[in-house]
Amino acid sequence: MSELPKTFDPASIESRWYAHWEASGQFRPDRPNAEPWTIVNPPPNVTGSLHIGHALDNTLQDILTRHARLKGKDALWVVGTDHAGIATQMVVERQMGAAVPPQKRTDLTREEFVAKVWAWKEESGGEITQQLRRLGCSMDWANERFTMDEGFSKAVLKVFVDLHKQGLLYRDKRLVNWDPGLGTAISDLEVETREIKGSFWHLRYPLADGAGFIEVATTRPETMLADMAVAVNASDERYRHLIGKQVKLPITGRLIPIIADDHADPELGSGAVKITPGHDFNDFEVGKRAGMAAGAMLNMLDAKARVVQVADGLIPEELLGLTTAEARKAVVERLKADGVLIPHVDKEGVEHDAEPRTIQTPYGDRSGVVIEPWLTDQWYVDAKTLAQPAIEAVRTGAIDIVPKTWEKTFFNWMDNIQPWCVSRQLWWGHQIPAWFAPDGTPYVAETEAEAQALAGEGVSLTRDPDVLDTWFSSALWPFATLGWDGTQPPFALSEVEGQATSAASATGASTSLSTNGEGAHRHGQLNGRYPNDVLISGFDILFFWNARMMMQGLHFMKEVPFRTLYLHGLVRAADGAKMSKSKGNVVNPLGLIDQYGADALRFFMAAMESQGRDIKMDEKRVEGYRNFATKLWNAARFAQANGIVASTTLEAPRAELAVNKWIIAETIATVQQVDIALADYRFDGAANAIYQFAWSRFCDWYLELIKPQMVGDERGVIDDESKAVAGWVLDQILVLLHPFMPFITEELWHAMGAREHDLIVAQWPMADARSLDPEASKEVDWLIRLVQEIRTARNELNVPPGARLPLHVRDANAATLARLERQAPALARLARVTHAQGEATGGAAQVVVDEATFVLPLEGVIDLDSERARLTKAIAAAEKERDALSGRLGNASFVERAKPEAVEKAKADHADKAEEAARLQAALGRLG
Repeated sequence: MSELPKTFDPASIESRWYAHWEASGQFRPDRPNAEPWTIVNPPPNVTGSLHIGHALDNTLQDILTRHARLKGKDALWVVGTDHAGIATQMVVERQMGAAVPPQKRTDLTREEFVAKVWAWKEESGGEITQQLRRLGCSMDWANERFTMDEGFSKAVLKVFVDLHKQGLLYRDKRLVNWDPGLGTAISDLEVETREIKGSFWHLRYPLADGAGFIEVATTRPETMLADMAVAVNASDERYRHLIGKQVKLPITGRLIPIIADDHADPELGSGAVKITPGHDFNDFEVGKRAGMAAGAMLNMLDAKARVVQVADGLIPEELLGLTTAEARKAVVERLKADGVLIPHVDKEGVEHDAEPRTIQTPYGDRSGVVIEPWLTDQWYVDAKTLAQPAIEAVRTGAIDIVPKTWEKTFFNWMDNIQPWCVSRQLWWGHQIPAWFAPDGTPYVAETEAEAQALAGEGVSLTRDPDVLDTWFSSALWPFATLGWDGTQPPFALSEVEGQATSAASATGASTSLSTNGEGAHRHGQLNGRYPNDVLISGFDILFFWNARMMMQGLHFMKEVPFRTLYLHGLVRAADGAKMSKSKGNVVNPLGLIDQYGADALRFFMAAMESQGRDIKMDEKRVEGYRNFATKLWNAARFAQANGIVASTTLEAPRAELAVNKWIIAETIATVQQVDIALADYRFDGAANAIYQFAWSRFCDWYLELIKPQMVGDERGVIDDESKAVAGWVLDQILVLLHPFMPFITEELWHAMGAREHDLIVAQWPMADARSLDPEASKEVDWLIRLVQEIRTARNELNVPPGARLPLHVRDANAATLARLERQAPALARLARVTHAQGEATGGAAQVVVDEATFVLPLEGVIDLDSERARLTKAIAAAEKERDALSGRLGNASFVERAKPEAVEKAKADHADKAEEAARLQAALGRLG
């Protein structure tokens, strides 16, 4: 047993233990006969670095993985990174631009550029994997995956080709989120909406027959160059007679129809809406309902968002080549000159070209430019068809979404799902396995030779230059990471359900407590690893990743990808605001690890993770959990100093003393609480159960209760029974706490004595009810309550800490009197009182515990009159502040107009003052 240093220093143990675990293969101990347990890590971008959201997500995953390992399962945490098409290509292009001489991507061939990206990946990619190690993540690094590695890429191409053969993947012309800065389509997740100061223009479109005008309004007047209709509601009596007629557009002179569509709301604006199907998602759907083919929709912008001529050639030449901002200015000037711009009149009666408005505007989260809805040919997955089995899996409980509140959102999105655009205009990524003939016919195959065979001999083929959306490849993560490449036949659903076989003799890892690693081997696909047991994810990628894994897994594996989907919230700033670099409120988890240690940050994440709620970042609480680790460290040092060593048994030692029977019962109750909480994915419940037990029950009370009394100038010796029990309880604490705080627990595990195995592969405690003794537990609970009441009375009445007081008792039954006698040494040491016979005289404090009243004479100990005066004055002050705050909170004007944080502070202050007044009243009452 090595003596622990006086001071707990997380940095000195974390890197040492992590290196040991990884080098010795402890993240995947040899357990061939154990039940498989599998979780996959949401693959972070290869360009990424650890942010606070990663810290939460991976802490929760590691808790479950370490817990499964301690439960004897063959726990596998699949780890890898995503090739992150856009982000990675941007990083490498930026590097090339900063080089001397600078280079552009287009200076190289595609093959040369891709080689440069691979070189960057080998040299600089994967920084986040080292940061995940600092967090303590017990991942299977020996089998780390990458979405562009050879095996995974084979699976991606196989899925694309098979979906195409099955008619579930096709090429179509539709609107996409187009990023003019990057020159590619992007997903909704890569679009960030910003509020900008914009304008709302009102226009008159003249009827073609000269019978008047119809008024429309728009925030983007330049798009009228590609207008194809004006929509009104069929129920709107103002316009019913105009349906089917035409308007003649200003500037272009294009004749467009007035159509009926429910998209036009009679209550909004003029009730008439200009329809530009090639540049607005809502208008695109209106156009389709009106019978417009996507290929016939007008597209007035090029890939750089500059004005180009449309199919009918009606855009004036002087507008061609302009940016959208330049075109907007020129179009407004023309409309004004033509007299069709309706001026906005402000409150002062002053005319303006447009009404000022705050506009929700989409921007590319990486390029920072305005995103354009753009009509282009892309590859699409028939998500509507693939979504049906996923919907059914959640509806029937084959996939359990936790918390359940997310199911409604899931069903709403899946029931209304749109075709999924899976192509991107990049060079880095999985190049689409499609080859085009000169007439534009695509031939989809896994290899060029197969595509040529489909096209026929002599047909010249050119490969599609686009790559696949990274969400397409990551949708295969639960099975492609486990070796699936499309050649393994999937089980039918009935063959996977409920199969199990008894294990052979245990050959897995064991601990000094008991052999671990035994269990039933669950049959399934991919060596029992599919379906995965659980997926931990942020709710923000429920549709972009989670739902798509369900769709692809059910389609290709004929089984759900995971049995449980746990969705956690966001980590927000202390004031509840969303963290962002622009606000300057981003918290660096590595900085917190440097300051407080990984264990403290992990425990904070777990303790604050409450289902369905976001987490408010609170550095003080992280510091508090560092103090918790220090308290446990000091408890272990106390144990070392008093001959308490590592336990050699999994079962609790035999105990005769009430205090030992009590702590054994408390330990078993805590194991039960943690088991139930983790089974229900109540991370906060599990963390707080361990915290309260270790801090309050074990450190604050049990160690004090067994601490030997001083004999002269020397401290006595703890009895052998208490040493054995204390060693056993400390071991159980270390095992229970290990999934949450792996580093300090492993250090203390070995510091307490020689061990056969590391804590990471120890055995989870058993909640053995046979060790419970209700009477002993009641006695120690009574003792603790009595000590607490006496300490509170002494503290509130300013009794000198060193003063020893007699303790008189009234109305006590025989059982209480017997307890007083048995617990006299503990009461003398912890409450500084001695049981006295007879009635107390003079001024005294009184405390009530159960049926008995305990009286502490205070004559000569404190000045009773002065103490009464002090308490009376303090009560008056507390009540005055309480009532003032109550008045403020009762003022509707304050509650409605004040900042939310000011109202919350007032509520908290009111509660504090109310509690203070009640506490002081109780103290005054004790004096009689």
